[in-house]
Amino acid sequence: MSPSNIPTTMRAAIAHRVGEPLSIEQVPVPTPAPGEILIEVLACGICHSDLHAVDGDWGTPPLMPLIPGHEVAGRVAACGDGVTHLQPGQLVGVAWMFWSCGTCEWCLAGMETICPSTESTGFSKAGGYAEYLVAPAAFVATLPESVDPVAIAPILCAGVTTYRGLKRTGLRPGQWLAVLGVGGLGHLAVQYAVAMGLRVVALDVDPDKLALATSLGASAVVNSRETDPVAAVRELLGGTHGSIVTAAAPIAFEQAVGLLRPGGTAVYIGLPGNDRDTISASISRLVNDEITVRGSNVGTRLDLQEAVDFALRGQVAATVRQVTLDDVNDVFADMRAGRIVGRAVLTPR
Repeated sequence: MSPSNIPTTMRAAIAHRVGEPLSIEQVPVPTPAPGEILIEVLACGICHSDLHAVDGDWGTPPLMPLIPGHEVAGRVAACGDGVTHLQPGQLVGVAWMFWSCGTCEWCLAGMETICPSTESTGFSKAGGYAEYLVAPAAFVATLPESVDPVAIAPILCAGVTTYRGLKRTGLRPGQWLAVLGVGGLGHLAVQYAVAMGLRVVALDVDPDKLALATSLGASAVVNSRETDPVAAVRELLGGTHGSIVTAAAPIAFEQAVGLLRPGGTAVYIGLPGNDRDTISASISRLVNDEITVRGSNVGTRLDLQEAVDFALRGQVAATVRQVTLDDVNDVFADMRAGRIVGRAVLTPR
């Protein structure tokens, strides 16, 4: 689409107040500032973080009214001043990390995801539940023309988040990884782990999700509703070398530590509904068994491009349910009830 064909208004799903349904409205198309691009949204994944944001689980978002959405695949519609490496018509992806400063000690150390000044797509900046959005050109992923926007959208958050989390376990090929929760994040974690040569045991309370994990390459599954998962995994494997929590239930975070062999690493990437949830762990076990517990916050630009590359090579693919912009409140209801298998992805038209 050439700049002359860009409309002046667009449809968007907007949160005006936390805890209330989104409103589908006609709003002005944003204009890219210097260094930014305007993107025509082709697809946007619906992440559980979006639900946390609009439900006010993390307090009132810094930008209200808010257009949520941070798993965006789209086409460059126009470039702001100073953008030279992208051109109108190119396919790009937008992730949760909208921008970071690039000059603080964390950015300079390659940890831009924890930059104190970072901005977040669909939280502190308008997101992709719309026909258009703007994003800094330096922070988008470039995508080949052959990519399916609906298929790639979940990789831009769920994919990069689980991929970085797996890297932070430090596991080697052949070692055992426990994936706690086989939802939008977890079903991708299973695939990335298998592609990286790890052996996976998947834990969930939903038989359908466990069946999905098996079909995606998990070597073993445990139904955490029917049995004590820590005891079951220890009996089956003697514990795992690493664990990654993609669920939101606080109990899963404690189980992730209990599952580990001595010297193991638990990585937390799932987020509970509020920031007051805590876990209990044995200090003596952490010390005596040299257990490591790490957080992992989405992914850097390099993580993003690497995670996308796995998908482009056919090693990772999201299980997708395609919906429209008008379906977003129904999808949120299904999310609250735990009825989503894989990922819902909306198309704005």
